[in-house]
Amino acid sequence: MVDSNTEQPRFSSEWQNPGERDLADIPSVEVISRAAVMLLSASAERLGLADEDPENSPYRDLDEARRLITALAGLVTASAEYLGAHAGPLREGLQSLQRAFREASVVPDEPGQGPGEKYTGRVPARPANDSGA
Repeated sequence: MVDSNTEQPRFSSEWQNPGERDLADIPSVEVISRAAVMLLSASAERLGLADEDPENSPYRDLDEARRLITALAGLVTASAEYLGAHAGPLREGLQSLQRAFREASVVPDEPGQGPGEKYTGRVPARPANDSGA
C-alpha cells in the first residue's frame, strides 16, 4: 500500500516496531497503570531512592519529586475505581513515596499539606515497627 501524499509505502506500527501495540488497542486500565508506574519511578529517582546514598544522589530534586508525587496522587485517586486489583499496590507505593518525601524534607510540610495529600488525605507516619522494607 502506498501513501498518495508522500509516495512512501505505508506499514502498520506493528510492522515498524514489532512487539509494540497501537495505543488504541491497549485497555484503559493498562494505560493508567503504565502512567502511574512511570510517575512512581520518576518520583523515586527524584527522591534519590535509586542510589545507595539518597541524600547525595545527583538526581535528587525534592521540588520535582513534589510535582511528580502530586500528579501520581491525582491519577491514582481519580482512577481508583477503574484500577481494580492494581489500585491497592499503587496506593501503597504512593504512600511510601509520600513518607519518603516527608523524611527527606529539611522543613517538613504541615500535616495534610505534603505532596498529593490534597487528593489522598493526610498520610500517617510509618509505624514504629515498620522497617520500610
